[in-house]
Amino acid sequence: MAYIKWIGDYATGINVIDSQHKRIVHYINQLGDAQNMNEPELTGEVLMNLVDYTLSHFAFEESLMEDVGYDAAAIHIKTHDAFREKIKNYKKRYKAGEDVAEELNQLLNIWLVSHIQDDDGSYVPMVKEKIPEINGDETQSWIKYKIKQFFK
Repeated sequence: MAYIKWIGDYATGINVIDSQHKRIVHYINQLGDAQNMNEPELTGEVLMNLVDYTLSHFAFEESLMEDVGYDAAAIHIKTHDAFREKIKNYKKRYKAGEDVAEELNQLLNIWLVSHIQDDDGSYVPMVKEKIPEINGDETQSWIKYKIKQFFK
């Protein structure tokens, strides 16, 4: 499986979002490692962690867009919804005993980079405008609240 190497082009400039994206990249790479080791149980565990974390990340992004009144949030959410449906299908197929790791890994490799650069890049300017201190200490209470809300 191909590994994703985090590069500066993937950064949104919003630290909390970039950290979440890096964690998704880490899970994708772990999925590849588990498959390369031919460890079905580990593959399943990583797969479930990856899916759960990605879905939590979507909810976090959607909440952020709502907080700043992002006008194209509905379009972005539809993109997330379409991906949620794909993920739900992968989980169902996996639970039915099908090996979906390779297929999911390929999808995530393509989708993640495209989503970060195109879809996420569209809301970043508004977030930075509405919450100019998003990366500073002054927003720590906002970020801590959001992180607790989505990543318990």
